[in-house]
Amino acid sequence: MADAKVIPIGPVGEGGGRRSRDERDEGEAAAGEASLTSLAGKVAERGAGGGLDQALARSFAFLRRRLTGDYEVDDFGFDQDLTDEVLLRLLRPVFERYFRVEVRGIENIPTDGGALIVANHSGTLPWDGLMLQVAVRDRHPAERHLRLLGADLVFQLPVVNELARKAGHTLACAEDAQELLERGELVGVMPEGFKGLGKPFADRYRLQRFGRGGFVATALRARVPIVPCSIVGAEEIHPMVGNSRVLARLFGLPYFPVTPTFPWLGPLGAVPLPTKWTIQFGEPLETRDQPPEAAEDPMLMFQLTDQVRETIQHTLYKLLVARRSVFF
Repeated sequence: MADAKVIPIGPVGEGGGRRSRDERDEGEAAAGEASLTSLAGKVAERGAGGGLDQALARSFAFLRRRLTGDYEVDDFGFDQDLTDEVLLRLLRPVFERYFRVEVRGIENIPTDGGALIVANHSGTLPWDGLMLQVAVRDRHPAERHLRLLGADLVFQLPVVNELARKAGHTLACAEDAQELLERGELVGVMPEGFKGLGKPFADRYRLQRFGRGGFVATALRARVPIVPCSIVGAEEIHPMVGNSRVLARLFGLPYFPVTPTFPWLGPLGAVPLPTKWTIQFGEPLETRDQPPEAAEDPMLMFQLTDQVRETIQHTLYKLLVARRSVFF
């Protein structure tokens, strides 16, 4: 019996042969990219002055870049395109309409070059770090990105780890912070850590210890200014009236908050209260005048750490005295 002859069935190329799967995929991708680019161009041309049309054109341009790989991710995982076009856009309504954040002293942040922003930390959930990131990006004349230093737990949680890396956050260690500062990046640190984030509501706006001054040593080595930052409004978004240490150990958390709404209302209890926020940046503390060996001087580090802490605490008191209401 003669061998069966296989007859190719399917799309035919220029030479009459069958196109490979890779060729078809490349062709489909190219066609999709071309149609997307054409659609974006038509939307932009149709309504150069229309807010909706501009938003659509920008969204199509973003999708085109994601499909073609025309975006960059640095070696820390920071995806500026995704941060600007997606993450910050999601946070902006919370910043502008929900917390109605007022930003003061933004001119104290350098226009270029490295700088270390040191802020108080509070609120049970880290909304203050996210709002600080939006404030720097949207209110600074140079529209700079803030690279926040996060605790180990942030990078151990699924999904949260990936989003934090994409947003430019990195592990709170001296090596990473110094490398970013030497590259000319803005780096944000909240030295209170979980002690500040999870402190009882009765201790609101009372700064916890700032550790051993590691952030000061990092700024001294990188020879960059330290900008103190005071945040008012975050303490009241989740009033922490209790802490279940048993549940905290069970879930491997530094604390398990008990608030007037959580865990009693379930997931709804995690919705923050709509408090009115103020973020104030103080005058920078220069480090360039210090000698190279200053980072190894424990007494100098203690003095500078205490100076930054006292500046933030004093500003918090001033802002609280001037505040009309928690919510207005």
